Amino acid sequence: MGQNKLYPIFLKLENLQILLVGGGNVGLEKITALLKNCPEAKVNVIADYICDEIVAISAKNQNVNLLNRKFFTSDLDGNDILILATNDRKLHERIKAEARKKRILTNVADTPELCDFYLGSVVQKGDLKIGISTNGKSPTFAKRFREYLEELLPDNIQELVDNLNEFRNNLKGDFQFKVNALNELTSSFLSKKPLS
Repeated sequence: MGQNKLYPIFLKLENLQILLVGGGNVGLEKITALLKNCPEAKVNVIADYICDEIVAISAKNQNVNLLNRKFFTSDLDGNDILILATNDRKLHERIKAEARKKRILTNVADTPELCDFYLGSVVQKGDLKIGISTNGKSPTFAKRFREYLEELLPDNIQELVDNLNEFRNNLKGDFQFKVNALNELTSSFLSKKPLS
């Protein structure tokens, strides 16, 4: 039985600079996902061709900067995250090699072996956010599971999260006391019914 060795993290994209190389449909998918998760994300898009939808996104978002031209290695400077979304594997391999030298984390669309990280499927209701990964093996299953969880989670989940936050902030005692109190309070929240 295999094991997913990915380490899940949640990035504060508003504090990072993202470079997206590719302005077609795949680039559109990537920038849409980034901005859905963090509308304040700072994204530079570089591509010979930039689709009308990305142009429209840029017109509405001052943090999205378009450079309608070919990629230069110097474009990597000052970026924290790189997403490659063209249909040119040789270009991706060349840019990935340069990004590795500069220690820039890279995602390469539909090419798991070139990725440092994957963009998983995300469930979000208010402050609750759940990332789903199949280790790059089945994005379709991740999408379906996301849809299942979105249906399963109640719409008023934010109220629960806010109430738990207030309860936690009002607890007195050391760390272990707080952990025990929160564990006791939340132990009955989820049933242990298997997924059908």
